[in-house]
Amino acid sequence: QVQLVESGGGLVQAGGSLRLSCAASGLAFSHYTMAWFRQAPGKEREFVAATALSGGHIVYADSVKGRFTISTDNAKNTYLQMNDLNPEDTAVYWCAATWGLQLRTPSEARYWGQGTQVTVSS
Repeated sequence: QVQLVESGGGLVQAGGSLRLSCAASGLAFSHYTMAWFRQAPGKEREFVAATALSGGHIVYADSVKGRFTISTDNAKNTYLQMNDLNPEDTAVYWCAATWGLQLRTPSEARYWGQGTQVTVSS
């Protein structure tokens, strides 16, 4: 049984930083692409960042380039380091996984975590 468990959300002031973590279990980690998505109130869920574990290919949404960093470790954890946060980053953040190299839209995700709230105050 595949499980993705996020942690690390919270309330932060604009300009601050947070690191989200996603602990994965039950999947062949090296064959998957891991990604982060987010959904702000009244908006659709959107892609944030992804990393293809087999090849190290990393992709970011334009809105977070230069501020967010996605990474993984050998313990099957995926991280999202978020720096220089602004109120527009306020959203529920989800960790997602899929077999293969393509994970840029919510429909491409096979597994989801439970989500973690990130709130950035101005």
